[in-house]
Amino acid sequence: MKYFGFRLWFIAILFVLSAIVSLPKELRMQFTLGPLTFDRTISGPALNVSVGPLQIRNDLNGRYGLDLSGGTHLVLEADLSGISSTDQEKAFDSARDVVERRINLYGLTESVVQKANIGSSKRIIVEMPGIDDANQAIELVGRTAQLTFFEEGTKSAQIATPSSAKSIWSSPTGLSGKHLKRSEVTFDQNTGKPEVSLEFDSEGATLFEEITKRSVGKTLAIFLDEELLSAPQVNTAISGGRAVIQGSFSADEAKQLSIALNAGALPVPLKVIEQRNVGATLGVSSVTKSLFAGMIGLFIVGTFMIIQYGLLGLIADIALILYTLTVFALFKMIPVTLTLAGITGFILSIGMAVDANILIFERIKEELRWGKDYQTALRLGFDRAFPSIRDSNASSLITCAILYWFGTGVVRGFAVTLAIGILVSLFSAITVTRTLLRLLYR
Repeated sequence: MKYFGFRLWFIAILFVLSAIVSLPKELRMQFTLGPLTFDRTISGPALNVSVGPLQIRNDLNGRYGLDLSGGTHLVLEADLSGISSTDQEKAFDSARDVVERRINLYGLTESVVQKANIGSSKRIIVEMPGIDDANQAIELVGRTAQLTFFEEGTKSAQIATPSSAKSIWSSPTGLSGKHLKRSEVTFDQNTGKPEVSLEFDSEGATLFEEITKRSVGKTLAIFLDEELLSAPQVNTAISGGRAVIQGSFSADEAKQLSIALNAGALPVPLKVIEQRNVGATLGVSSVTKSLFAGMIGLFIVGTFMIIQYGLLGLIADIALILYTLTVFALFKMIPVTLTLAGITGFILSIGMAVDANILIFERIKEELRWGKDYQTALRLGFDRAFPSIRDSNASSLITCAILYWFGTGVVRGFAVTLAIGILVSLFSAITVTRTLLRLLYR
């Protein structure tokens, strides 16, 4: 009894929270059907509730892909002049992978990174939704990020070297970005300023300890490409393979530097030959039409369930409404970047959520026909339908995993939204529907 009451309260609280997060503060519905025109705006409360560390608000903005919200389009050309002909294709593939890793580490989803061969020119086409600043995009994906360390050189060595930023430190140490194991943003405990911490692998840790041991009292210069990041004085030998890059960083600059270092250096230089901001190709109109199509689908499915299963179908419809609100809330809170392909995956998952209820209800009807009472039929119906529901959804999740692993861009978006929908539909069918039916039959 206590567990049953807990589940009822949990479902009620989940419904309220999902509704708060999912529903917009203002919803306008407008359509024309023959002589009938409907145009109405529904305004909801602007809720923003904080309970300890928990914050609930209904002003979370959804994230949309390039086809719905626009973004930045870049065309990068790879300079392969310094690569042998036998290794050019491998270097080109590696550059494309590094660019995609940097974008993923930055938290951008639904981005498109693809190769293009135009004559002898090898290009990488990048589309990043939600990034309006093309310069920011170029800085993120085009930086070579070659991290090198230089010891302080002698005066004669400085004169003998060409004039450059590195000439005053003309003794390369052999320690570079290839020895980097991990980089992350930290904050100085005394000043609170952001800095970038470095952790080297075993070879790099040994090199770093040797370098700092012979550089006590001198400066050790840290370069990213040709840019001097920091030149701290070494006060003592440092063991353990850890270092910190300090400078006049903003938090975002430190994050981008850490991303570039974690993603690895580009094997070949990339030159931007085209950049432009892309407006939404489909925009608000397509989102509205897609949501309207989803509402029609929900209405038809709900009507079918009531006609076919009566009161059982009404219970399934209530569970389906909670399912829809929960999925939308998850899309906003994760957040998931929605494209039309992603919306399609969500609408498809609605049908799959109903499939589970149909299997359960048919089993319950069979048990009732065999003379079982309602409580027993309910228990057996769920227990005997569950293996089929489990196996069908497991196979669908495996398909989603394959699409996500091997796909890119909108294909991954479809896989993500479908997988979230399947997982929530399992919860909806097994927990919500079962609890509501038990409440009904009591």
